[in-house]
Amino acid sequence: MWHRIVLAACMTATLGTGQNAPPAPRVATPAVSFLGVAIQEIDSDRAKALKLPEEAGVEVTRIAPDSPAEKAGIKTGDVLTQYNGQRVEGMDQFSRMVRETPAGREVRIGILRNGSAQTISAKIAARPFIAGQLVPPTAPALQTFDYRFPDMPQSRMTWRSTILGIDVETLEGQLAEFFGVKEGVLVRMVNKDSAADKAGIRTGDVIVRVDDVKVATPADISAHLRAARGRPVSVSVVRDRKEITVMVAVASGTDRSIGQWRASSRTELV
Repeated sequence: MWHRIVLAACMTATLGTGQNAPPAPRVATPAVSFLGVAIQEIDSDRAKALKLPEEAGVEVTRIAPDSPAEKAGIKTGDVLTQYNGQRVEGMDQFSRMVRETPAGREVRIGILRNGSAQTISAKIAARPFIAGQLVPPTAPALQTFDYRFPDMPQSRMTWRSTILGIDVETLEGQLAEFFGVKEGVLVRMVNKDSAADKAGIRTGDVIVRVDDVKVATPADISAHLRAARGRPVSVSVVRDRKEITVMVAVASGTDRSIGQWRASSRTELV
């Protein structure tokens, strides 16, 4: 009986002060235009590695599944050089141009792929915000995809495998989660006509096993290559959150892995 009286009194007091008003509904702010590429700046080292005539454009480091970029045929490792006829100077400018393009509009994007220039058409999509949080598109393939690509300016150690013909770095923490792995080795660059290139390994792949043995660092890969002594090895990589295995023909000899510290550029998904 007493608890009913207390409850009624509380309700009366609340009604009198207007404090029982339901919380304001979360209102969606205008949608943000979205292409679906993670991009990074191109410095002099990357320009040389990608065989670019100059330090311009932005490099694609990741493609969001089922995004406008994937549907248009943009690939990891592409260099975006033009947007609707306008020269791409850097990340901030490219991101702004995408944001300022109305969702549903088709744009023409100039790219360089393996040194060859081409133009691709893509239809910009919308990515709404609700209460300050990005809401991913509702396509089933995107339900578990995290669109908040980690923005991590820091120093990183990149290694070059002379036998495989790749530049790699250790992948862990938040960045590993973004690629859908707990640990592994991220392929930063694949040399044309190298053993890795011929096997189908691509920039943006994450190497997780060599000959069914887990690898977490570039040194792990080098150790397995030395043990292989020139025989073909199986390399398992995670690509677009799916694991595939390829056979790599390994030349005999020592893998002269060269490590180099360099500052990583900011990476952003637009």
